Amino acid sequence: MKLPTRIVSALTGPISVTRSQAIGVSERLSAITSLTSSLEYLTQRRQTRRGGLHHWPTMARDGYGPPLTRKFLDVISGEKTTAAVHVARAAVSVGLLLPGQARWRGAGNLFLGVTTAALHARHRYGTDGSDQVSVLVQTATGMARLSTRPQTQDALLWYVALQANTSYVVSGWMKLLSRSWRDASALSGIMRTATYGHEPVFQLAKKHPKAAKCLTHGVLALECLFPAAYLAGGKLARPLIAGAGAFHVANGLVMGLGRFVSAFTSMHPMVAYTSAPRTHPSVADRDDRALYTGVALLAGAVTMAGVVTVQRRMRTLEGWSHSKYLSTRHQNELQYERSEGDDPALPVLVFVNGLVSTSEHFAWITEKITRESGYGVVTYARAGYAGSKYRSTSPYRLAESVDDLVDLTRAVVPEGRKVVLVGHSLGGELARRAAADLGDRLQGIVYLDSSHPDELNRSSQQSRSAKDLVLVMNTMVRSLNAGLGVLLARPAWVRALPADCRTRVFAQYADARLWEAGRREWAAVEQEFRGFDGKLPAIPAHALVISAQQTVDRDPEQLLMHNELAELHRAQGHQVKSFVLEGADHDSLLTGAQFANEVGRRIIVFLNEIQAADIPQARITEEAAQ
Repeated sequence: MKLPTRIVSALTGPISVTRSQAIGVSERLSAITSLTSSLEYLTQRRQTRRGGLHHWPTMARDGYGPPLTRKFLDVISGEKTTAAVHVARAAVSVGLLLPGQARWRGAGNLFLGVTTAALHARHRYGTDGSDQVSVLVQTATGMARLSTRPQTQDALLWYVALQANTSYVVSGWMKLLSRSWRDASALSGIMRTATYGHEPVFQLAKKHPKAAKCLTHGVLALECLFPAAYLAGGKLARPLIAGAGAFHVANGLVMGLGRFVSAFTSMHPMVAYTSAPRTHPSVADRDDRALYTGVALLAGAVTMAGVVTVQRRMRTLEGWSHSKYLSTRHQNELQYERSEGDDPALPVLVFVNGLVSTSEHFAWITEKITRESGYGVVTYARAGYAGSKYRSTSPYRLAESVDDLVDLTRAVVPEGRKVVLVGHSLGGELARRAAADLGDRLQGIVYLDSSHPDELNRSSQQSRSAKDLVLVMNTMVRSLNAGLGVLLARPAWVRALPADCRTRVFAQYADARLWEAGRREWAAVEQEFRGFDGKLPAIPAHALVISAQQTVDRDPEQLLMHNELAELHRAQGHQVKSFVLEGADHDSLLTGAQFANEVGRRIIVFLNEIQAADIPQARITEEAAQ
């Protein structure tokens, strides 16, 4: 055999490992993780005392689950008890490192897995991936040791192997969503951090950008294509497993993640065992029914995800039973809801939602206004949101959404009735821009923690968060289009909305259309806001400016910009009110019942005041004309 052929043959192909060997190697590697973990805690016991990172009375203030769970944690988290548990874990780990196949090793593995899980709350600093993998492997190897049936052991080995493949694939494809990994700047970015950084490696990456790029893309390929170890009779098993092992060793040496080395490589023997073809002598009696079960479950999960995605899209598009539709000059179709109000002489409030937000975000406020006043209310979804269709063929600019708002207002608000625009976040900026086109029909604007066109230039906090926002929206669009919306948990702010809105709002939140529309709008926002020339025209209308306390506390520049919005309306005869809502943040200003009801009350008071001011003024004007 020629030398190149021999080298290729040695570097490729399945790894010869039996069922017993896979269990033995995995449990020993996992035991090293537990031994290292316990020795670390035993040598740093000062951290469990007052003032330390792991001082339980301090940590327990946050609360952990129901009372029974808290009682158990209080018992196991005492300083002496914790030390005793770690001593026992270290002793069991050393025992598992010894040769042998006895069934007691199963009990030892289960003990390590259970105590790792029990101590997770006790040691919540630095217990992320490595301890979670340890629990997985130790539980599986423990049950495999205690079982006498090869079929059960194979099912457990397949379970860990599938988890290993999932961890690599998910990690790799999630990295692909990040621009820093695609353009290979992630490596140098990580290496320059204080927590995981390494100065020599950072300098090397900076000095040799092409090599750093190849290394970064190599990591992406390794993680995304890790399941290729199962293709073509396991020919790629050796290089992929070796590459993954080298990756973890490098992380341990460079980033200080020592426990990750033994933790993640403890899954590799099971990957090697399950990736070998059934024709290989070492796995001739392997039971692969767990794989087929896993494939069937995956197919079922994919089907369920597809059904859930379709149902959410249908719920998003259908609107409310009283929803109506309007076509605008840009051929967009807007879905809206209207309440005339009890008094046709009073103005109509048109609510304009923020970026990646819904019209139902105003539910608490609109409910209070319609229940406690005679003002009319209009809510709508911008083009691409909810049941509104985006059909414009021109490149999107914010002026398009302003035109849509003006068209909706003119068509929906009865002739002769005044209009008050209520805008939250970006909606406030759209309302400000619509003022000129609405002219005399506009009686006032209510700004709810509004955007300002100069905020990306003047606020460093806003400018920094812009990059994160782009990443979030791109991730959400790609993930939701891939059907991963089924994995989304209902956020707390959704649960805070009125009960009849929650299902519909969550359907919109978990639908890619919302995020695609937001991404389109944000691209225009960033371009136009960063190019802002600093001049804002005066607006001949009343104004109410409400700021969220947490917004202005975090970024005082926002309060200055909100005050500037108020100043645009200060002219003879115009009422201008400004206040900061204590305790509220940017979202809870609308979604929190207590805050939103206060906002609704303030709006009603403001509207009543401007009605009282405008009626005498109108009479004076009429008499002068006569």
